[in-house]
Amino acid sequence: MFGSERRRVTEPERVAALRSGLTPQQLAALLTLEGFHWTLAFVRRPMFRDPVPVAFDRTGTRNVVIEADGSLNENHGLTIRR
Repeated sequence: MFGSERRRVTEPERVAALRSGLTPQQLAALLTLEGFHWTLAFVRRPMFRDPVPVAFDRTGTRNVVIEADGSLNENHGLTIRR
């Protein structure tokens, strides 16, 4: 692929890619958070382990990790650069 031929990823495709592989409990927790204007920022995908989705509040100051069981972890120990 060359410059102008490169396919741009649309927002719905990006969101679908982030959500793929999440457990049903994580998806349910994410839907609840989105009701309070939180957004899924990124998903870490460590090898041989469950995905680690990270969501931010509407101001971008607070973040949580959504654990595999759907619980929220504010003390996750991840170093997040913004």
